[in-house]
Amino acid sequence: MIKHKVRVKVPASTANLGPGFDALGMALNLHAWIDMEIAEETSFHWVGEQLKGIPVDKSNLIYQVAQMVFDYAGVSHPELRITMYSEIPLTRGLGSSASAIIGALAGANALIGGKLSQDELFQIATKLEKHPDNVGASLFGGIVVAFWDGSRAEYIRLEPDVHLEVLVAIPSFQLSTEKARNVLPQQITLQDAVYNLSHSSLLVAALSTGNLGMIKHAMKDRLHQQYRAALIPGMLEILERATDHGALGAALSGAGPTMLALFDSRNENKAELENFLKQTFMKESIEIELLWLKPSLEGVSVTNLTESSPELQDLFKGEVKA
Repeated sequence: MIKHKVRVKVPASTANLGPGFDALGMALNLHAWIDMEIAEETSFHWVGEQLKGIPVDKSNLIYQVAQMVFDYAGVSHPELRITMYSEIPLTRGLGSSASAIIGALAGANALIGGKLSQDELFQIATKLEKHPDNVGASLFGGIVVAFWDGSRAEYIRLEPDVHLEVLVAIPSFQLSTEKARNVLPQQITLQDAVYNLSHSSLLVAALSTGNLGMIKHAMKDRLHQQYRAALIPGMLEILERATDHGALGAALSGAGPTMLALFDSRNENKAELENFLKQTFMKESIEIELLWLKPSLEGVSVTNLTESSPELQDLFKGEVKA
């Protein structure tokens, strides 16, 4: 059955968590909302300044991904009305592209009556992103441990510890995933490979058993962070010293430039960690936004809208056209 209009809510995500390069993802309670409906003419409506500059023609990622769903399901709906509001900053390492992909997949699938399974959506999303960590987290929520072998992705979802919080420091500059990947070496030593295997395994064990004290040892990495440090001034100091200021551990969020620190909510001294991150970036003359977040237990969700449902423009004031 074809639905006329749906609203999708999809969480942001952080990937890698240090050593789990392209394998670990965690959903965060920042969200994007997408309204999608089959229309007579395609149009795009962005609410808020966050999405300014995003394409408003059929090259748009959300439109393109929706059409993939229709093609996969063997139906044709070439004209769509798409409205979006997002709290997720673009190209900052918080899964903005993954959330757009998952939102588009879920929305288009709901419009055609859910013809595709969750697994099919996961496979399509992983092939688009080329790694399963961000898309898996946004699709399923919680913490996702996953792999992609080039043809199929598999995952296991972990329930985050109830005391786990996340402090993110979002720099004022953007950093594309492509640029952050281009600085990585094509080969590494056996010693570094073993180092990351052992640390990522320990991190998964710590997260799955609630052994938060082990995270400070487990979040260390030799695959990507040291090579990306030149792109993010202050990063190495944060990685080395965040645990001295109350963090359970620290890592580059995805490809960056956002830095994240995991935190035990039973620790009441949040101010010390905040000040450390502020001062570290201030020494590098970098402005940041600090946000306290929690893991999002819920992945993408879809609501069928009626004629009386409020528009996104009314829920989140300030529509802009890109």
